[in-house]
Amino acid sequence: MIQLEGITKSFGSLQVLKGIDLTINKGEVVSIVGPSGAGKTTLLQIMGTLDKADSGRIILNGTEVTRMKEKELSAFRNQEIGFVFQFHQLLPEFTALENVSIPALIQGRSATDAHKEAMEMLAMMGLAERASHKPAELSGGEKQRVAVARALINHPSVVLADEPSGSLDTKNKEELHRLFFELRDKLGQTFVIVTHDEGLAAQTDRTIHMLDGKIHLG
Repeated sequence: MIQLEGITKSFGSLQVLKGIDLTINKGEVVSIVGPSGAGKTTLLQIMGTLDKADSGRIILNGTEVTRMKEKELSAFRNQEIGFVFQFHQLLPEFTALENVSIPALIQGRSATDAHKEAMEMLAMMGLAERASHKPAELSGGEKQRVAVARALINHPSVVLADEPSGSLDTKNKEELHRLFFELRDKLGQTFVIVTHDEGLAAQTDRTIHMLDGKIHLG
């Protein structure tokens, strides 16, 4: 479903990724672990087309994204990839419902359709009653579940999560982790998760270990 071939990336004289080959299958929950500076977030950003590799190919859901022009790539990203970040990145002036609706509106769907779908997503997260609340009125766990709903609204091929539970307490962390697996079971959703959380990594279908810009097999 996702295929990375020979991905390299340097920032100045520092080579961060040194020829990454990786395949992610549909419906997998995969964790990427490793020490700080191993290249995990850079790899996730390249996989999500937020950054460009210096060399190599990315094939996502049958499409080679490395050849796409920027406008075409933005539309592809909006449709095919959902993102969940460590600090949720919700827009503070908008309600939970409005935040979740944004990717659908960018896609060109009507406000009525986007809001209806957003409500369904919030209900799936157990947040229907919080739809009219702004981020400042939500707990850390609620904000992150709103971010997951936003990532899912366009029914992407894959959700990429960068330390999604890194800012949460133990209870909310466990609830969020459980949610990922429920969504995989209900929706067949594919997840790739960069994490330092050993408990989460142990639960995933597969753990990719990174060290010094390479996938470490030992």
